[in-house]
Amino acid sequence: MKSKGLMLGSLLSVMAFSSPVFALDGLTLEAGHTNESTDAYRLAAQFEFASTLWRSDGGAVALNGYWDAGYTYWNDLDTQSVSLTPMFRLQFGPENGGVTPFVEAGIGAALFSESNLDDRRDLGSNFQFEDRVGAGLRFASGSELGVRYYHYSNAGIEQPNQGINKAALYYRFNI
Repeated sequence: MKSKGLMLGSLLSVMAFSSPVFALDGLTLEAGHTNESTDAYRLAAQFEFASTLWRSDGGAVALNGYWDAGYTYWNDLDTQSVSLTPMFRLQFGPENGGVTPFVEAGIGAALFSESNLDDRRDLGSNFQFEDRVGAGLRFASGSELGVRYYHYSNAGIEQPNQGINKAALYYRFNI
């Protein structure tokens, strides 16, 4: 219980003392399932990049992104994690359209409260890289519905490096 409070407090502190350039743009609720046949629940905050990185000549395709700071509770694995990941998104359709499909990907960092997940999987270290791909729909209101696939690994920094995977469904509220 002590580690849950420490991790959540750390995440909130980082968000509270971040530069005002990083205004909160969205909150995400997520439910997923791991390759260990357990459920995982995630709460995250999104901070959009200041500008679009690239736009096609006609404007129908755009590359933009956001920072994603999240807390994950890994049910039945006796661990929690916090993560920070820059996400890059390719969206198809005008920004002011009704429903805009997108694909996204990012590589960030995660810190797990435990490296040995309930004696089922040994991550080797508390520090993990978070690799993520996803797809979804952005609605005119700014809210989103999508799916994501995550892979956590320490890239061989420590042994063993068994890693863990998660597939998830999420909903993002626009702020």
